[in-house]
Amino acid sequence: MTLTEDRSASANFADARRAMISSQLRTSGVNEPWVLEAMASVPRENFVPADLRDAAYIDRAVALGEGRFLAAPLVQGKMLSEAVPTATDKVLLVGDGEGYLAALLRPLSGSLDAVAPAEAANAGEGGYTLIVVDGAIEVLPEPLGARLAEGGRIVTGLVERGVTRLAAGTKTAGTVSLLPLAEIGIPVLPEFAAPKRWSF
Repeated sequence: MTLTEDRSASANFADARRAMISSQLRTSGVNEPWVLEAMASVPRENFVPADLRDAAYIDRAVALGEGRFLAAPLVQGKMLSEAVPTATDKVLLVGDGEGYLAALLRPLSGSLDAVAPAEAANAGEGGYTLIVVDGAIEVLPEPLGARLAEGGRIVTGLVERGVTRLAAGTKTAGTVSLLPLAEIGIPVLPEFAAPKRWSF
């Protein structure tokens, strides 16, 4: 790629970011200036395979390979809006610590750790004031809930009867309760599937 082509591609992606904000986020109720600024500053095209960079800003999930997906921009915008990470938050991201959602959360948080979905059901360090799950779950493993501090918040996708919704909750008296908020297409994390029940 020549320098001219590289500059042209960068300008095209910058245009795509602006279009994402105006036509996907703002029109769907994501209007918090800090969310829009974060998503305007992080180039989504850097977090997808090279042959899919032109699809980085479409309004649907992008396959990353090995069963993983980059959720649609609106999903991450709504997750940020609901999470409201602050400089005092100790955040745990269930997902790729080098991925797009991590890049959005890291500058907004006091600290950010990440755990792969396959490891999220294992016991680990606690005291997190915010947990963000980059995908939709059927069940929240107890060891993951145990890592949330009392009064801490969690934002995740939630699968209910085959429908995915954005959900949020807090830990109160040692229990984490999730409240479904809005139906939205969120990539499902198979590691969080509910145990299969016997049926006749």
